[in-house]
Amino acid sequence: MKEKRVCLACNKELETGRSDKKFCDLHCKSSYHYRKALNEAPRFYNRVDNQLKLNRKILKQYNKAGKVTVRSQVLLEQGFNPNFFTHYWKNQKGDVYLFVYEYGFLKKKEKQIDKFILVIWQDYME
Repeated sequence: MKEKRVCLACNKELETGRSDKKFCDLHCKSSYHYRKALNEAPRFYNRVDNQLKLNRKILKQYNKAGKVTVRSQVLLEQGFNPNFFTHYWKNQKGDVYLFVYEYGFLKKKEKQIDKFILVIWQDYME
């Protein structure tokens, strides 16, 4: 007698198909893998990608004019992490701006207060 095979997602009996069939249909297969992924620990790539997206969102929010100075604590409190960036650019003075895609930042100390100078990528920076 054949062993009953059931869908891994909805537990309905699988009646027809290949001998190694595991799901009723594509919907069940997709939902099973989605739920499985939610239970797994976030992968390194996902953590980095999420932090880059958050950094870009914060830099964009505070840099509407193209160049602005913001206290570092303001950005850090919103989850900005200056250790995550995509590339850098060094100006003629030797200052190294770190960029998250098109939004850049430079850490400076003015009157004992840590600040970030925020800029937007320009064509001359290539």
